[in-house]
Amino acid sequence: MIDAGPELRLQLVRERATLIRAAVMTHAHADHIMGIDDLRIFGFRLDAAIPIYCEDPVEQQIRQSFSYAFTDPATHSHKYAAPKLRFDRIAPEVPFQLLGLTILPIRIKHGPLPILGFRIGNVAFCTDVTNIPAAGRKLLQGLDTLVLSTLRKEPHPTHIHLDAAIGLIRQLNPRQAFLTHMSHELDYDELVRELPDHIRPAWDGLKIPISITAAS
Repeated sequence: MIDAGPELRLQLVRERATLIRAAVMTHAHADHIMGIDDLRIFGFRLDAAIPIYCEDPVEQQIRQSFSYAFTDPATHSHKYAAPKLRFDRIAPEVPFQLLGLTILPIRIKHGPLPILGFRIGNVAFCTDVTNIPAAGRKLLQGLDTLVLSTLRKEPHPTHIHLDAAIGLIRQLNPRQAFLTHMSHELDYDELVRELPDHIRPAWDGLKIPISITAAS
């Protein structure tokens, strides 16, 4: 799983997801971590801590926001009182193995904040983008599918807007791009009419196949 938004439980129910084995985090803003408590059932089903793959600032924020998950279990009212979590450190441009996949973290910028995007085979997920430094753009070449956040039509200080997103997609040249993290100012039907065929707004329940080949 990439990130854990506040609506995570609804997503899991919608997708009939019966087991989550790990989470990979882009950054620690509330709309990306506040569903972590809903991982608790999976830790108990696995009888093991759920690994959270992230950078140090993300770990520190999660520890602060969910402090009860990291206290002595003997102090809990019952064994299901807190999720079982552990942290695994990741870094940009250093690929790691997870559940048969090679995942490549890529440094992107969310306004002034350095965060991570991820490439898995020929699919990449980049959310909350303002810009992608040159090193990251190089690692995002040759994609079959790019998932890219696009907040609105007007410029924004910490999120890429529609025209800039289209320009970035042209630079990266994926075969297909899906726009996500959109505000109410972007209308799905209008985007479908206006955008070229290889750029589409994403939708709830969209499924993108991911190969198990190593990330390049």
